[in-house]
Amino acid sequence: MPDKNHQIFSFELFPPKTAEGLEKLKTQVAKLNKVEPRYFSVTYGAGGSTRDRTFATVDWLRSQGIETAPHLSCIGSQHQEILDILNRYKSQNIKRLVALRGDLPSGMGAKDAGDLNYANELVTFIRKETGELFHIEVAAYPEIHPQAHTAQLDLQHFQRKVQAGANAAITQYFYNADAYFAFRDECTRLNIEVPIIPGIMPIINYTQLARFSDACGAEIPRWIRKRLEGYKDDLSAIRAFGHQVVTNLCQQLLDGEAPGLHFYTMNQANSTLNIWKDLGLKNN
Repeated sequence: MPDKNHQIFSFELFPPKTAEGLEKLKTQVAKLNKVEPRYFSVTYGAGGSTRDRTFATVDWLRSQGIETAPHLSCIGSQHQEILDILNRYKSQNIKRLVALRGDLPSGMGAKDAGDLNYANELVTFIRKETGELFHIEVAAYPEIHPQAHTAQLDLQHFQRKVQAGANAAITQYFYNADAYFAFRDECTRLNIEVPIIPGIMPIINYTQLARFSDACGAEIPRWIRKRLEGYKDDLSAIRAFGHQVVTNLCQQLLDGEAPGLHFYTMNQANSTLNIWKDLGLKNN
C-alpha cells in the first residue's frame, strides 16, 4: 500500500490558443500554485499539433520556477524530432515527462504515423536516449481504452509501458471508484507495482463533459448523468452537484490508499481548489 506521507497531488493544463489565453492561464496558475502542487503537467495536441504552444506554456512555467511535466506523444513524430524535444527539456532541467501514444490529427493517414506507434516504444526510446534522467508517467485506463479489444489486452498494453521503464501512471478520469480499485487489483495480480494515480475531472460544464466522455470512453454513471441533465442550463446547480460528486469520489480514493490525485483543471482554478480545500490536501 502507498504511504500516505508520500501521496502526490498535481494539476494538468492545456496550452492556450492565443496570447490573451496565455495571460488568463497565468492568472489561474497563480491561484493553483498557492496550494503547492507537486507539479503541473502540460498537454501536447494530436500529432504535436500544439507543440509550439506547449513549449510556450512550459517555458513560462519554468521561468516561474514551477516544476513542470510536459506531455510528449509519439504518433506523427520522427525519432530526431522527439530527441530534439527531449534535449530541449533536458536543457530546462525538466525532470518529469508524461509519455503518450497520442492520436493522429484529423486527415492524417497511417503513412504519417511516424517512427513510433505505441507509448511503450516511446518510453523505450526515452530510456535509450536519456537513461534515468526523466521520471516518466504513462496513461492508464481503469474503464478500458476505447480502442482496446478486451480488458485483458488493455492490461497487457499497460504492462508493456511499465516494463519499458515507466515510473508511474496517471489514469483517464472516471466517476466510479470501483473501476479504479478493480484495475489496481488486476495490476497487483500481474506484479505491476508502479504508483497508479487517479485522474480527476471536476464537473464544470455538463455538455462539455458529456462530449469528452463519449470521445474518450469515460463513463458518466447513469444516476450522475440524469441529475446533471435535469439541471439543464443551471450552471451553479451543475457545479454544486458536481463538486459533491467529485469530492466524495476523491475521498473514497484516498481512503482506499490511492497514491495521490491528478486534477484535470481545464485551465480553471476554482473548481479544483474548492475540492482541494474540502479534502484538506497537502503534498508531503
